[in-house]
Amino acid sequence: MLLLAGRAPGESPNARPVQPDIAHSIRAHMDYLAGDALGGRGSGTPQEHMAAEYVASELRRYGVAPALPAGDDGGYLQHIALEYRSLASAPVLTFESGGRAVRCLNGYDMAVASLGDAPISGPLQKRDPGDTTSAVPAGAVILLTSPADASAWQQANELAQHNAALVLVPDGPSFESAWAAAKRRFPRLPPRIKTLPRQGSIFDTSLVVVSSSTFKKLAALPDGATVRLEAQLHPTESGETWNTVGMIAGSDPALRDEAVLFSAHIDHLGTKQTGQSKVIYHGADDDASGVSAVLELARAMASGPPPRRTVLFAFFGSEERGELGSTYFSAFPPVPLTHIVAALEFEMLGRPDDSIPKHKLWLSGYERSDLGSELTAHDAPLVADPHVGEHFFERSDNYPLARKGVVAHTVSSFGLHRDYHQPGDTLARIDFTHLDEAIEDMIAPAEWLVNSRFTPRWLAGEKPWR
Repeated sequence: MLLLAGRAPGESPNARPVQPDIAHSIRAHMDYLAGDALGGRGSGTPQEHMAAEYVASELRRYGVAPALPAGDDGGYLQHIALEYRSLASAPVLTFESGGRAVRCLNGYDMAVASLGDAPISGPLQKRDPGDTTSAVPAGAVILLTSPADASAWQQANELAQHNAALVLVPDGPSFESAWAAAKRRFPRLPPRIKTLPRQGSIFDTSLVVVSSSTFKKLAALPDGATVRLEAQLHPTESGETWNTVGMIAGSDPALRDEAVLFSAHIDHLGTKQTGQSKVIYHGADDDASGVSAVLELARAMASGPPPRRTVLFAFFGSEERGELGSTYFSAFPPVPLTHIVAALEFEMLGRPDDSIPKHKLWLSGYERSDLGSELTAHDAPLVADPHVGEHFFERSDNYPLARKGVVAHTVSSFGLHRDYHQPGDTLARIDFTHLDEAIEDMIAPAEWLVNSRFTPRWLAGEKPWR
């Protein structure tokens, strides 16, 4: 490739000048994290561990301290023990109708769209999809009583987080892919954190689409009738993942007990065997770009005057396997969660989103709290998420914290490019002009936040379910 004189690969000829040390530092992070040596930083792999150690070494070099007591043995890394589960048989939905046992086969009478646990058994409760007020009995099997559409996914997630064990929805056009997948393979179960038997995340949702004939039989049952989803499991396998956590202690006696968290996830999809060759999923945008952003925030804050509030920097493992690192962090934080006044996750900043103005980033859940508008008032280049239907607020590491009350959002510029979770997410596709500018433009607003007395609040009716 021919390079334009004096310009780095990926840099636009109309680039706005960025401080050279920031641009060089970002490029160094990106080259290592998204390079071949780390093989795509697969969740829970030795390469993810290497990325976690790299981030720890950078924090140490900047003078950022370990976030005691979060790190193991006084260090930066949190080790998280996992359990991997898998089905040994196809799931079967069973119940009694008219005195006879009914068995519904996956791919024919029903289709498992997502599975958080197995086996499942609980009392049936019929519910209108628009009902957002009725209590959900713990462990209930909820049958939505009208035709399903795309919103059924969101309601199923919310019901699962209100302790529903299983959500059943009538068939509809939105679920064609679920039927096709049910005939090809067994559903996948999410990994579990050993010290947290039920994570309660969107990945724990068990959602089953039922055929019209199965729906009629279920709708005829009385509330309280027992419904089961039966399946055999292989023996559980052990796994692990890692978080890297650092902190800068607050300097103001009146504010140092308050903390602001900046985070990103270190893992991606790793290396996969395709035929006779191996393919690396480098994850340059997702999420080496976000890791680079948080490292630059740490470098800037460690090199300047001590912040008035305490600042936490977290790099989460196994986000791609179900937000496991951030879920663990939210259960075992280095400071009480009630002391974390705001949290910003940085994810996929490596390319501009053409659906928003140039030089802008979007904030997931912008409309949910006053954090976005206040940061914008202090020169953060933030606008509202233009892809609300994609539910990015619930699909990133901000969400486990938000569900526990922390005002937590994700900063991104993901424009739904086709390289998402594909081998094409490489350094060659990164717009370094945009990435450098995006990171530099967030430093001053972030420094304002950690030195201010402003405490973000959820807006009325917008606090996530817990």
